[in-house]
Amino acid sequence: MLKKISIEGMSCNKCVAHVKEALEELKDAKSIEVNLEGKYANVDTTSNDEEIREKIDDAGYDVISIDNL
Repeated sequence: MLKKISIEGMSCNKCVAHVKEALEELKDAKSIEVNLEGKYANVDTTSNDEEIREKIDDAGYDVISIDNL
């Protein structure tokens, strides 16, 4: 399932890399796109929202919302 995650706290390309690395830790993440300008990430995963939120929080960023696309 494709999910759009709105994220606060990203300010540079290193932040984008950290968020991408965090999402790659999800056991079934297939495609990951992180957009710095839009402050969001799209990920194709069946992981639940709490797992996603935990990975991003652990990386030091704040999840504002998670929407199914």
